[in-house]
Formats: sequence, C-alpha cells, structure tokens
Amino acid sequence: MRNYKRKDYISWDEYFMGVAYLSSMRSKDPNTQVGACIVSQDNKILSMGYNGLPVGCDDDEFPWNRESDSPYDNKYFYTTHSELNAILNYRGGSLEGAKIYVTLFPCNECAKAIIQCGIKEVIYDQDKYGDTPGVKASKRMMDAAGVKYTRYKKSNRIIEVDL
Repeated sequence: MRNYKRKDYISWDEYFMGVAYLSSMRSKDPNTQVGACIVSQDNKILSMGYNGLPVGCDDDEFPWNRESDSPYDNKYFYTTHSELNAILNYRGGSLEGAKIYVTLFPCNECAKAIIQCGIKEVIYDQDKYGDTPGVKASKRMMDAAGVKYTRYKKSNRIIEVDL
C-alpha cells in the first residue's frame, strides 16, 4: 500500500504572509496594524515584527493618535514600523540574501533599513500608499539597490486558526 501526502497544504508564500498577518495582530495601533516576517533563502523564519513602541516605552503612556494640537503628541514620533522591528529583533548575524514578507509596502525609512541589512526581496500585500512620495522613494531606492519587490498573489484560501 502506498502512502500519499496531503495535497491541501499551504504554500510557502501563504505560510510566511500568514505569519506576517498574525504578527500584525500584536500591534496596539488603533488605526494601522502591520506585520513583517523575514525568511532565509532556505525558507526558515529568521525574525518577525509589528508596528509598535520600542521596548521599555509603556504603550499606555504614549499617544496612538495620528494628529494632535501638540506637535509631539502623535504616534509617528514614537512607533517603530514592523519591518524595522523585524530587522532589529533578529539576533542571528547577517540578513544578507533574505526576503521579507510585509502586509503593507515599506516606507522610505524602512526601505533604507531593508537595503542596508542585505535583504534582497520584499513580498508585500497592500500598497495603499503607493502614490505617496515616501513609497515612491522606497521603490526608487530598491530599484537602484537591486532589491526585488513583488505583490503577494492571494490564493483566496481561507485559513482559520482556532485558539
């Protein structure tokens, strides 16, 4: 009798983008939750991250609003993006040649970090800020540095995790 393997297992892209989305669910940002998953060339997860405050900064003591009457009372001065968090969370040495799965296309600041640490491919899901100067700058820098970026191809599969 021959054993046959399952045929309905998820693809690597579904797996890693799923991990990025699961990571995004850790974000306490009431408006935007973004997740990232860095993967080695041989499909091993190296690091994950989500948008949030730096370690040691109490997320009940810092603002989460986008705008305020006070010039320093908004989240943009204090939060770290998911991509940078994933890069900074990695403790294993070089990220040269790795790829990063992100739920939202990286901003220009994260693109700089991605390029500098040696990540060579970005797989992103959403690009809702694609027309902004920051994302246009990201794409220009990644093109110049030879970092490939491709949109995640949704399989339309529903994956549920019952916790």
